[in-house]
Amino acid sequence: MGKVYAGASTSIDGYISGPDQSGFDQLFRWHTTGDVEVPAPTGAHTFKLTPGSAAYLSAYIEGAGALVVGRKLYDHTNGWGGQHPLGVHTVVLTHRPLENTEHFSFVSGGIEEAVAVAQKHAADKTVGLNGGEIARQAIDAGLVDEIWLDLVPVVLGGGTPFFAPGKRFALEGPLSVIEGVGVTHLRYKVNYGASEAE
Repeated sequence: MGKVYAGASTSIDGYISGPDQSGFDQLFRWHTTGDVEVPAPTGAHTFKLTPGSAAYLSAYIEGAGALVVGRKLYDHTNGWGGQHPLGVHTVVLTHRPLENTEHFSFVSGGIEEAVAVAQKHAADKTVGLNGGEIARQAIDAGLVDEIWLDLVPVVLGGGTPFFAPGKRFALEGPLSVIEGVGVTHLRYKVNYGASEAE
């Protein structure tokens, strides 16, 4: 079974979006700062990246097996037109389930069920968790193996934090550090035991 990770493009002060859902142009500017083209598997989008970011994203795409997202993101993107751009099965955690499709499963039993369904679809590949509430629920439940941060040198000053305020746990690493233009890609292992021992 593959690893479960939570990740997002994050500001220096820890936000995945600014006040009133702002700041996305800054957080995702690294998607267009280079000359190396990396197409999304579905062809829905082509990233233009620096060599470091291109290698990082290509490995991410190749290793992806399934995703877990919230209903808010699913609705905001209109279900990505019927399939997530990564081309992997996507589990939507929601209190308002829709009918399952070839590309989407809708679950309402909680984060444990959502991750379990995603792992079945992912087999030995990774399960990625949408940042924000989905990631926070999974971290609280002890389900996350690694944290992947695309750290962007901008201070948003508020908004939606990646980590829940007041929660404590330890990270080991970094397991990898990849420098891009306007972003540093970081991977850490979550060490729940170290937090409990404090």
